[in-house]
Amino acid sequence: MSRVALGTFALRRLLRVSRYPSSSVKFHSAVSLRMGATVEQFEEAKTRLATLKKDPGNETKLQIYALFKQSTSGRCTTSRPGMLDFINRAKWDAWSALGDTTQEDARQQYCDLIGSLVAAEGGSPASVSAKPAGSPQFETLLVTTEDQITTIKLNRPEKKNAITTEMYNEIIAALDQASSDSSVLTVFTGAGDFYCSGNDLTNFTKIPDGGVKEMADKGGELLRNYIKAYIDFPKPLVAVVNGPAVGVSVTVMGLFDLVYATERASFHTPFSQLGQSAEGCSSYTFPKLMGHAKACEMLLFNKKLTAAQACALGLVTEVFPDATFQTEVWTRLKTYAQLPPNSLSLSKQLIRGSEKALLHKVNDAEVELLKERWTSDECFNAVASENGRRTAAEEPEAQVTEQSVSEEESAGGGSRPTSLQGREASGNNEEAEVKQQRYQWIKYD
Repeated sequence: MSRVALGTFALRRLLRVSRYPSSSVKFHSAVSLRMGATVEQFEEAKTRLATLKKDPGNETKLQIYALFKQSTSGRCTTSRPGMLDFINRAKWDAWSALGDTTQEDARQQYCDLIGSLVAAEGGSPASVSAKPAGSPQFETLLVTTEDQITTIKLNRPEKKNAITTEMYNEIIAALDQASSDSSVLTVFTGAGDFYCSGNDLTNFTKIPDGGVKEMADKGGELLRNYIKAYIDFPKPLVAVVNGPAVGVSVTVMGLFDLVYATERASFHTPFSQLGQSAEGCSSYTFPKLMGHAKACEMLLFNKKLTAAQACALGLVTEVFPDATFQTEVWTRLKTYAQLPPNSLSLSKQLIRGSEKALLHKVNDAEVELLKERWTSDECFNAVASENGRRTAAEEPEAQVTEQSVSEEESAGGGSRPTSLQGREASGNNEEAEVKQQRYQWIKYD
């Protein structure tokens, strides 16, 4: 085996380790408090890190290492390892990217990150991180305000930040709160290695007494209000895309003012393969941004874009190396947040104002079409066909039950609806089961 292959294998093996030893770990959070964490809080965070049950992901592991080194040793002053020393070179890049971050700030960022990981597993982050600025009212989001930037972080990393009905409502509330707070910018990002994997399947597992139509009507109104919150948002809105993005998390990007992405990010809108249609005003914003042909490739033919492709087409503002993504982006955003706030909001109003009424009309039209799609036989048949294809390819003998549908498949844009248990049943029971399956896949990205 060549030296390059051996080095690559070693690096992959390192990144598969569930966590670094406590003597070599540290965490990176985009937003830190003004006062750095104490040494005692830092030591407690190291202890709590060892209690994590789940692998936090490769990106987070390198951030943990880099912040630990910055907290204990300060700025990276060593020489960069050679090209073939893959492991130490990756660690050096992550540490070096922190630049002149003070040891106090690095300790706080470490504590914030460990706190969010502990909280994601159901523990209490309070003992490892000072309480961040922001509202405690959110269960699925981390909402903080610091350095005149409000950050709305999708906080379901174990589910790749799939959007639940609760999260839809919380994002609407968070945007409303941010529109009138003291911040200059509002930033969206995701916890963990994913930005967002689209809709959570559990949104669509129960049919109300009014049947599928009632469910489609309620889902349509929620979606309408969700997109409206973006259209009407008065301040500069920035997406910090830290990993793959799917479905509605992609379509709303045309309503953002800046979209910064790591080179690992991808962008996927798999609507037609599920018999559905575009949302988020993307039927208007995507052709405007990237041209008719390329927009159709995404919205009609399910084309998945790399970060570089999305940038070339105008959906993404700029792409950054993964090792330096957080540091470079947040340094830039903190600079932007020092600009005169009224000038920014008035300029955004000038740029966006002329098409705001049109965007609301587009949103209404998209929602009405989706409501029809969600109740159509074509949508149901497309999902059933996709389920059959995947079952034959992956689990020929397995019955795919409601419980077996995974969030990872949602992140990939595929679909595996629940099996119709008791398919041989007849009459009302079979009809109810068909409706149950159809409903479960309403608006599944």
